[in-house]
Amino acid sequence: MMGIYKDILQKPQSNNKLLAVLIDPDKTSVDNIKYLFKKINTSIATHIFVGGSEVEEHLTEKLVIEIKTYTNLPVILFPGDVSQITDKASGILFLSLISGRNPDYLIGKHVEAVSKLSKANIEIIPTGYILIENGKQTSVELISKTEPMLRNDVETIKKTAKAGELLGMKLIYLEAGSGAKSAVNSKIISEVKAILNIPLIVGGGIRSKQQIESAYNSGADIVVIGTAFEENENFFEELKK
Repeated sequence: MMGIYKDILQKPQSNNKLLAVLIDPDKTSVDNIKYLFKKINTSIATHIFVGGSEVEEHLTEKLVIEIKTYTNLPVILFPGDVSQITDKASGILFLSLISGRNPDYLIGKHVEAVSKLSKANIEIIPTGYILIENGKQTSVELISKTEPMLRNDVETIKKTAKAGELLGMKLIYLEAGSGAKSAVNSKIISEVKAILNIPLIVGGGIRSKQQIESAYNSGADIVVIGTAFEENENFFEELKK
């Protein structure tokens, strides 16, 4: 199964930008999914990411099943832990936290995930995950026990992203973190994009249509929004097709 990644590769080449809505099972009620997807399905969203830093076991699967009842968009796991893996999803971002040096999040959790993934008929997309400081501590920092990369150290961010590509990652994800005070800035996005030959995802702290457009214009192939709609579901009115 390579349909999701193939689509991600082809869309930017035809100048079609991609928008993923990140749904955190810990913050989204199953009962609210039908109402929420009435809005999402009429927006410019192209992908649904599901996951969070801390999620009760089995909650992710219940949410994914409910989501797939109300949308034909690809539902992709964005897991904070092995317990969030479910074969009910369409695919998974197999995240390696390459901005940190905790072996659990570089390879340890991945070894734990093998038994689940080997039984799951879902598309696995190796993704280099780079956490960048945003002005506040994030859940990712606390749980992974790693520090984000400094915003002003663009050279190291670029080298880290390129190293991820050379290691075989199929996507690079620049992340400011959930509820970030500051989104990843244009300079970082554009300079990282210039050095890569693989698609670039940008998320964290993006709360307006203008910020989405800025990320696209700087080189993001996929923009991820989460907090924006958690705080204001009417945000989708700005993102009508």
